[in-house]
Amino acid sequence: MRITVVENEAGAGLGAFAGWLADSGAECEVVRPHLGEPIPRRARDGLIVLGGTAAAWEDERFPWLPETRALIRSSVENGVPTLGVCLGAQLMALACGGSVERGEHGLEVGVTEVVPLPAAADDPLFTGFGPVPAVQYHGDAVTRLPEGAVPLAVGDPYPNQAYRLGERAWGVQFHPEADVEVFTDWTGHSAEHLTGLGHSVEELNAGVKAAEEDLTRTWRTFARRFAAVVESAGEGTDAAG
Repeated sequence: MRITVVENEAGAGLGAFAGWLADSGAECEVVRPHLGEPIPRRARDGLIVLGGTAAAWEDERFPWLPETRALIRSSVENGVPTLGVCLGAQLMALACGGSVERGEHGLEVGVTEVVPLPAAADDPLFTGFGPVPAVQYHGDAVTRLPEGAVPLAVGDPYPNQAYRLGERAWGVQFHPEADVEVFTDWTGHSAEHLTGLGHSVEELNAGVKAAEEDLTRTWRTFARRFAAVVESAGEGTDAAG
């Protein structure tokens, strides 16, 4: 099974997902539009759209965003297993009729608790999860979910932490792919900005390190479940064909 991955900037790659998906038998084909690579018109067996510093509506600064939203929209409509991460979740919301705005509570960064809603109990990716730690790094937020979206998890101060569209498309505001190495790279490159906002880089990094075991256990399971959805969808397509 082959998963198309849209990487919106060099520092926001697959992170821990690369190994977890590979272990599940998935081959990831990474598209890097920030390096001039074109966005494909269709995804392979699955689609992952990653995060980045872009706002989901900044088409002039990031000219590949309209094509990325179109790819997400067609993937959702055609039942291609799709996962939007942070910016990817915001792009999915815009592509499918929701709203994204600057977060009224400012930057959400570090480890926070994400709480599954009742609908998560029978969701293919979230089933069995209680309140879990998640790595955050975002200043924008989904303020209105697309029509028909199923809210799956909430958080404080930004409630729309995870949602599903149809049977095979998910958006998560947090970063399930971010391990300690990824997060400390982010804080290292933005230390001056974070300090200016009143955050302690050392405390943020220590929080992620302290939660490392729980983060790995939870989001490795999540990644493997997404790979299983991709595999199952592919088998269904093969059978239908």
